[in-house]
Amino acid sequence: MKSSRFNETAGAAILALSLSLFASVANAQTNAPTSNGSSPRDPGVRPGPAGAGGAASSLTGSELNLFNTGKLTFNEVDSVFGTIAGETDSGLGPSFNMNSCAGCHAYPAAGGSSPQTNPQVAMATLHGARNTVPSFITINGPVREARFKTNPDGTADGGVHDLFVITGRSDAPPGCNLAQTNFAQQVSNGNVIFRIPTPLFGAGLIEAIDDATILANVSSNSANASSITASKSQLGISGRPNFSANDGTMTRFGWKAQNKSLIVFSGEAYNVEQGVTNEVFPNARQTTPSCDTLGHPEDITNLVTGASSDIVNFAMFMRLLAAPQPVNSYGNVSASSIQRGQNDFVQTGCGLCHIPALTSGNSPIAALSNKTVPLYSDLLIHNMGSGLADGVSQGVAAGDEFRTAPLWGLGQRIFFLHDGRTTDLMQAIQAHSSQGSEANSVINSFNSLSNSTQQDLLNFLRSL
Repeated sequence: MKSSRFNETAGAAILALSLSLFASVANAQTNAPTSNGSSPRDPGVRPGPAGAGGAASSLTGSELNLFNTGKLTFNEVDSVFGTIAGETDSGLGPSFNMNSCAGCHAYPAAGGSSPQTNPQVAMATLHGARNTVPSFITINGPVREARFKTNPDGTADGGVHDLFVITGRSDAPPGCNLAQTNFAQQVSNGNVIFRIPTPLFGAGLIEAIDDATILANVSSNSANASSITASKSQLGISGRPNFSANDGTMTRFGWKAQNKSLIVFSGEAYNVEQGVTNEVFPNARQTTPSCDTLGHPEDITNLVTGASSDIVNFAMFMRLLAAPQPVNSYGNVSASSIQRGQNDFVQTGCGLCHIPALTSGNSPIAALSNKTVPLYSDLLIHNMGSGLADGVSQGVAAGDEFRTAPLWGLGQRIFFLHDGRTTDLMQAIQAHSSQGSEANSVINSFNSLSNSTQQDLLNFLRSL
């Protein structure tokens, strides 16, 4: 079945491509909804194997060794000096959000997103720390970082303010007395916005997509528009890339596509989320001399022994992570319902931004080179309206603009949207519609579908 919004060749290719990617069958989930005309509802987190977290296929032996080394580093737990049993990596703090990459990127496997039980609650008082758990961090809520919209003088802030400090921990330096940020006051002032971890599966494939491939989805908005472009224009969909101010090339990682590469992503996260300075971000953030005694950067490649830095290992782990695998049925959701939902996804216009597949360019890693990347994203930033706007600008992305979130792996995500405000896929879809959103017409089309058709589409999304 072809959509009138795609040219026939592209539409047929995309549908055939996506269907060919469906893999294993998930375990039974007896209460999964079906397309029987009843009120549509999110089938919930798909049961069965994770279908993610392993190495990309066709890696060489040395590449697989790099992946395994990176995975070990990704799972390491940091403490201040690396002297606590089981927490032997050093550099944590003085302020931080978590003590391990895998603590945030945990579900359904290392490299994923927030787990059901939030490990940040335990961080507040771990090893004698004296932090208060902020109101927006709950045991059954998502892992979150907090950003402030403005500074005290009213100028734009937008930066991450770490949740916890090492003050009081048994491994904190003597005399360390750094105060925790007063989040209650900032919440009361309406000055806090949240971000949850983005899944990292297939990140190397995303990194390998050429700028020109992504930009083609923008430049196609010309006077000589194809049927797909005409539909985008008719529906009010535009989208634009975010760019690096340093070299003018596209950025693509993060909720606003603000990070250029996986090494930049790794370096920033290590410094911001765990407080570990490194060879990409060598300068300390919130600190006092009494709490910061290791010297900087704390994580660096050892040119004598040849040992890679942690951030290099993080980047290689993410780069070589396999793409998440979809399924062709699960529980009592049939393959026919999923196929109908896939067709409805295209016909409703969802695929105009959540493009089913792009193609990677030439890569020195053969497993990533010239591959079909079924990410369901155009990697562009779009105006998502007042309802999702967070007031934070990053790169050229304004406060109401976000990267089209890749949908691969959606079937086993617990929390949705940039701030994790919902666990319900239907609510996440409806949140795409608000004043100024480019998705308004598409959501109107979705809402006009019959209950059974909406259910097929939800079933399809949970198959990804």
